[in-house]
Amino acid sequence: METLSPSAKRLQYEEVIIPAPWGHIAGRWYGNRADRPVLAIHGWLDNLGTFDRLIPLLPDYIGVLCIDLPGHGRSSRLPPGVPYNVYDYVFVIPRVMKEFGWSKVSLMGHSLGGVMSFMYAAMAPSTVDMIISLDVLLPRRIEDPSKLTKDIEGYLLEERRQADGTEHEPPSFSLGKLRQTLARNSNNSVPQHLADHMLHRQVAKSQMYPEKVFFSRDGRVKFYHIFDIENGLALEMARRIEKKPYMVIKGSLSPFVGPRCDETMSILSKDNPNFEFYEVEGGKHHVHLHAAEECARYIVPFIRNHRPPQSSKL
Repeated sequence: METLSPSAKRLQYEEVIIPAPWGHIAGRWYGNRADRPVLAIHGWLDNLGTFDRLIPLLPDYIGVLCIDLPGHGRSSRLPPGVPYNVYDYVFVIPRVMKEFGWSKVSLMGHSLGGVMSFMYAAMAPSTVDMIISLDVLLPRRIEDPSKLTKDIEGYLLEERRQADGTEHEPPSFSLGKLRQTLARNSNNSVPQHLADHMLHRQVAKSQMYPEKVFFSRDGRVKFYHIFDIENGLALEMARRIEKKPYMVIKGSLSPFVGPRCDETMSILSKDNPNFEFYEVEGGKHHVHLHAAEECARYIVPFIRNHRPPQSSKL
């Protein structure tokens, strides 16, 4: 059977298992284990492989802990009957902090991970010392309420499929087909030649068709509840974050940081020399994956400035 072969430069890392009441949160801790790392959180339907190409480009004195969110990658699924939603995902951040005894956290998030970072920084600003948000600031608004109905129906159907045992594994495909699917569904934000960075933690070999594989993530995460942040609340949350070091990187071909974010961005940046915004020309939503070198040009000095070696202790 064709094998997965992520081609990123390999760095030393340790696999991490963080206990949780429903199972565990899986992760990889890259580099320095003596000091507090940057906590990196991936986007919806992705996993920690999204950072494969960026991690080797970051300063080597500071570690990076990349995690798989519940239901994604190699982390445990939530129990039957417990739906996925952004608000509950935010509580993963203080859970990780408690596990390692951190009093503060440095956050780097893409998409869903970036929304989580914004929300947590507003909820507990005194515990956050730096945020790097990759092609996101606020969640996209749902314009069509019928999508919520379809998501509920899809969630219940998937839950029933998992519970009744009549179909013990999801539909399976060749690796080549999954690469094509990932590229198509992401609008080529994850191109086929980079798809293995995502797939290596979220596929399993089919027991029914040995030459095929299937997505091993929890099928229910496709129907997670998007926590909408209306404009007034978003502005108040930004005020709570105040003048914290905050970087937003946008792909120029991505719609995820649009006019809806302008007012919030203006509050985060007002009289704040620690706020930085960059647009990567030609970049799509997974800008940190397909344009890792360009993103690192901005991220590396930002980290060196706000998390210099002497400030990396727990």
